[in-house]
Amino acid sequence: MTQPPNPRPQPRARHRLERRNAPSLRNWYSRDQGHPDHAGLEENVTVDCGWGRLLFAHTFKELPDLAQALRDETQGRRDIALYLRDPHVALSLAPQELFLDPSHTYRLWLENYRPSRRRPRGFTVRRLRTVEDAEAVNRIYASRNMVQVPSHFFHDQRNSRVLTYFVAVDAATNSVIGSVTGVDHGRAFNDPEDGSSLWCLAVDPQASFPGIGENLVRTLAEHFQARGRSFMDLSVMHDNANAIALYEKLGFQRVPVFALKTKNSINEKLYVGPPPDETLNPYAMIIINEARRRGIGVEVVDAEGGYFTLSYGGRSITCRESLSELTTAVAMSRCDDKAVTRRLMVKAGLSVPAQQVAAEPGDDAAFLEKHGSIVVKPARGEQGKGITVDVRTPEDVAKAVAEARNHAETVLLEQFVEGDDLRIIVIDYRVVAAAIRRPAEVTGTGEHTVAELIEAQSRRRAAATGGESRIPMDAETERCVAANGFSMTDVLPEGTVLPVRKTANLHTGGTIHDVTDRLHRTLVDAAIAGAKALDIPLVGFDLLVPSVTQPDYVIIEANERPGLANHEPQPTAERFVDLLFPNTKPLSNG
Repeated sequence: MTQPPNPRPQPRARHRLERRNAPSLRNWYSRDQGHPDHAGLEENVTVDCGWGRLLFAHTFKELPDLAQALRDETQGRRDIALYLRDPHVALSLAPQELFLDPSHTYRLWLENYRPSRRRPRGFTVRRLRTVEDAEAVNRIYASRNMVQVPSHFFHDQRNSRVLTYFVAVDAATNSVIGSVTGVDHGRAFNDPEDGSSLWCLAVDPQASFPGIGENLVRTLAEHFQARGRSFMDLSVMHDNANAIALYEKLGFQRVPVFALKTKNSINEKLYVGPPPDETLNPYAMIIINEARRRGIGVEVVDAEGGYFTLSYGGRSITCRESLSELTTAVAMSRCDDKAVTRRLMVKAGLSVPAQQVAAEPGDDAAFLEKHGSIVVKPARGEQGKGITVDVRTPEDVAKAVAEARNHAETVLLEQFVEGDDLRIIVIDYRVVAAAIRRPAEVTGTGEHTVAELIEAQSRRRAAATGGESRIPMDAETERCVAANGFSMTDVLPEGTVLPVRKTANLHTGGTIHDVTDRLHRTLVDAAIAGAKALDIPLVGFDLLVPSVTQPDYVIIEANERPGLANHEPQPTAERFVDLLFPNTKPLSNG
């Protein structure tokens, strides 16, 4: 084991640390029955963490007992056996049911840890207190594809001496934007090494503040340091470069500790083997991963374009992300041409905004004067390219039309309707997911310019979406910033929230918030009627609504290839694969 990060320690200190490290290696690899280091150590220790059990493998005298304990895992849980001695032997006891976790273990020696002098800006860190806190943590877990925990479990354990929960809270909205769990080994099993561990560090992928994860880790470290604990361990996936960089920055060191897990549907991607050699975007991978989980064969046709073929039995279907061969060319063309989409919606009796084709400047100006504010967009296209929203002057109309013509010859002028941007996903003529999409915004720190904040937020959005969501540094962003009274070089005051885009498209930095369970029935019916009017098996509708709980709406677009990622916890990929291969549909899917 490497020594703690204390440059050139004094001889006496070095001797003390080496003496303390030696028992650790014996514990991990050859826990001798009756060894003096284990006097008073409880046996076969497990801690229920809500998402599953944490099994302290070095407290098990017999490896068969540990293997059996893992095999007793209940459905929907994710047990982890840590501090495993003889991992190769333990694995051999149930090779069809267990696997060695491809994670690294890192340790922070708390006597060398020094708190940061910088305080969090825009958020605070405190203990989890309420059921509402617990529900918010679960929403973050869902967004990160983590196993959720019964809300009452969080609340019931809030005063536990073994488990500790901290949450990061937005100072302006009081909403939970991050969470971390700590386990006190001393309280759990009288650990002679006075250890502790960190679990389930999770930050809302749409949070705009820097340093949330770091402050949660520091808070937990300082908590265990105050309790007199010797170290704090954590487990991190071997390829999670961003998290590893954070931990090493804080002084964590990698230690030779291994973990064993059960082969279940939650862990499947860790043991089924690598995905296709070619890397596809998240909108294709969410479908591919679901297909592989069901035993459906995957062949990548063109990674850059997102094309792949799924095969099961004698049936093969080629897809481009969520666009499949089940969508006809005619249905696709109806969605591709926004003017055609609008006419079909009107024919079906659905509500749409006023619209006309951009023509002579005088006609465009008259349309602007009639509606006061308009949207200018290419008649064809996707991902929000060429769209300018809330245009109010003839000069801006002319500029927006010229920009839109870079993407399509025909340009549409559309009545600007105030409201929330709602995306509804319809698969097989059933509403599967609905989400409010909000335009990109940044929050001032009092130290950084608007441009610096946008660049930082864009990096975070890209990291959270596999590079799919970024805030463009273009004329439209500059226009939105100027419309709110700032320039790109201004230092944004601390706590000031500045919208930097008008459209809520995910590809231009927008964020997405699930509202499926709150959707008014009229909105559900309108989306289903729209899908039937287009005669399309999968479609994403963009609506503007005053509230998702009210019946009022206008449909502004239909997307024949909507992104199915970022709609957690709704089962978008599952329902898409149900559509393609109904014989593979689990019984629980109906």
